[in-house]
Amino acid sequence: MVDILLVALNSKWIHASFGVRYLRANLRELRERSAIAEFEVSRRATDVAEAVLAASPRIVGIGVYVWNAVLVRDLVHVLKRVAPHVTLVLGGPEVSHETEAQEVCRLADHVVTGEADLAFADLCRAILQGGKPPHVVAAPTPDPAALALPYDEYTDEDLRHRMVYVEASRGCPFTCEFCLSSLDDGVRRVPLEPFLAAMDRLLARGLRTFKFVDRTFNLHVPTVQAILRFFHARQCEGLFLHFELIPDRLPDSLKPDIAAFPPGMVQFEVGIQTFDEAVAARIARKQDAARIEENLRWLRAHTGVHLHTDLIVGLPGEDRATFARGFDRLWALRPQEIQVGILKRLRGAPISHHDHAWGMVYHPEPPYELLRNSVLSFDAMQEMKRFARYWDLVANSGRFPATLELMLAAPSPFEAFAAFGRDVHAWTGATHGIALGRLGELLFRHLCETRALDRDAAGRALAADWRHGGRHEWPEWLQPWMVAGDDDRRHLQQPVNRRALRQHRHLGAGASSQPTDPQPRSARTP
Repeated sequence: MVDILLVALNSKWIHASFGVRYLRANLRELRERSAIAEFEVSRRATDVAEAVLAASPRIVGIGVYVWNAVLVRDLVHVLKRVAPHVTLVLGGPEVSHETEAQEVCRLADHVVTGEADLAFADLCRAILQGGKPPHVVAAPTPDPAALALPYDEYTDEDLRHRMVYVEASRGCPFTCEFCLSSLDDGVRRVPLEPFLAAMDRLLARGLRTFKFVDRTFNLHVPTVQAILRFFHARQCEGLFLHFELIPDRLPDSLKPDIAAFPPGMVQFEVGIQTFDEAVAARIARKQDAARIEENLRWLRAHTGVHLHTDLIVGLPGEDRATFARGFDRLWALRPQEIQVGILKRLRGAPISHHDHAWGMVYHPEPPYELLRNSVLSFDAMQEMKRFARYWDLVANSGRFPATLELMLAAPSPFEAFAAFGRDVHAWTGATHGIALGRLGELLFRHLCETRALDRDAAGRALAADWRHGGRHEWPEWLQPWMVAGDDDRRHLQQPVNRRALRQHRHLGAGASSQPTDPQPRSARTP
């Protein structure tokens, strides 16, 4: 039995909820009267309710996000019917805006809007003392220095098997209208000394994958340098660091610290979103496109950083042609990954003020993806969603670097891959459940039939990719290009850190992993 049960409904089991751990750490004297219960969104609401009620809680706190909003809605319906005596408290970004318009908020006993780290604890105290707090509690923005850090709430099981999130700052200084961070009032930094001490404890306990959720990691150079130097001094087998980078901000003073890490140990998530200046201005996204290109070139030429870059389909005024030009421009810089995202209308995000002018039509259910607008029809959006999925399977997976180079050697790499996407959809009607061998066969068929490329060149490229992936079971159609040793498992090398498996595949992946500048890295200075 517990008085307070913090419930996290995660998109996958591997994602350990950061929010509920912050909440529990800041319950202070109530912490020992609380517990955390985590579930995947694939679970049925009735099964989650059964597990929740087995703990006999007096208060149930649930974090609501775009990825779990439907399950939360169903769970709240069940709990209010079978256990009306339990006090339900909702929080999180999905219920922090347009609160009164949401049925789930009306059903809940209390809703905390904003960052609830301290406000949730105050609310629980009032409830347990018999008070009658308001239905909606607007949480004051907390000073990170006043918060207890959550890292001791991660269990040893979490550290061994799950994705662990950390943050050195909160907030964002930019005003991109598609993002809820545009509503933030500046950036607040976590005090560095206790933060690094907590990171040291996590390392000592065996954590090797650190995923920083800071929206603007490289904003304050002294803090960035301190963190990078901290981890560089503690390099160990399997260490993997993920940071979100402001793409046009890479001062020279930071470059030696970035270049000092060995290949594959650091990943930068670089949100570019659009290269079209008019579109960027329309959504209040301030960025220097030329500087972005310069910085990405430097990172590819002088460092071993894995670059995960982002583009968004459906921004107001960006049609298929302008998106294609931006995609081709980004591909020319050879990041290891290009994540093609679909615009979502997040509750509270200012992007909604373009709805009328650009005919923005979104799906009414979470995650509120764009269905069409005045420059992209519904059919065009459907094709772009399939493009994003197939690109993830072929390119971002790191499984087909040589084949991808062959396929995209065309005036427009975007159009070349779009043609492949149309073939896959016509031949299979599927975007999921495509086995790896089947995917390779579809690539081979497309290159030989649709593109009319040399059959032997296509076979050699796919064989090189099969070999690079260490696969010993070769499909029959690929066997003509096998060489001695291809069916020998002894040459396989598995990465130490399985949570960075995709990034590991990109290491030494051939032409697609090389800088566009042909001079080898060893001949340069940082």
